[in-house]
Amino acid sequence: MSYQDTTQNIAKNLKTLHQDMPKLMQGFGQLSQAALENSVLDTKTKEFIALAIAVEKRCDDCIAFHTKALVKLGANLQEIEEVLGVAVMMGGGSSLMFATHVLDAFHEFSNQAAK
Repeated sequence: MSYQDTTQNIAKNLKTLHQDMPKLMQGFGQLSQAALENSVLDTKTKEFIALAIAVEKRCDDCIAFHTKALVKLGANLQEIEEVLGVAVMMGGGSSLMFATHVLDAFHEFSNQAAK
């Protein structure tokens, strides 16, 4: 499974939804921008929170997008691993299994960014 392919396929389908349901997608886009903008917490911290929730919710697609965003924001492996520790604390064994998916995604997107 390629996380790069996952984000590209979802982005393509989201574009279709944007064309077919523009109000819904604009609303969600505005919600996302408002939630992630730098404020008391910076965007990187908010993406860490979103990643932990994605792991706890067991959403591979969410893991892909939030890991990709964190790589772009300069997150390092140690930061990612600390976030995964909190996600596992909150979600137990099944979150531990999905935490391993984040490591795969992180390495894939990090290698992509280095090129």
